[in-house]
Amino acid sequence: MTDPNKKPPEGDNTDKQLTAAEAAKRVRRTVTEVVDGKEGKTTRTKEVEVKASEVLSSRDYGTHVVVVTRDGQKLTGE
Repeated sequence: MTDPNKKPPEGDNTDKQLTAAEAAKRVRRTVTEVVDGKEGKTTRTKEVEVKASEVLSSRDYGTHVVVVTRDGQKLTGE
């Protein structure tokens, strides 16, 4: 059984839980696009926002945030 009087370790951030919207704002997903150009097809990468509805789970480690999306991607942000 868990002792109700036992305090969590000091490094544990159980008091501050991120909502899905807050976690989504702190991470970005890298997307690669194929673009037709004068010299043929080339690729271009860009960073896009993550929607709150895509967030399955998140964890704030103090120095960074880790978000797991519904499609299984693990993203890290500040």
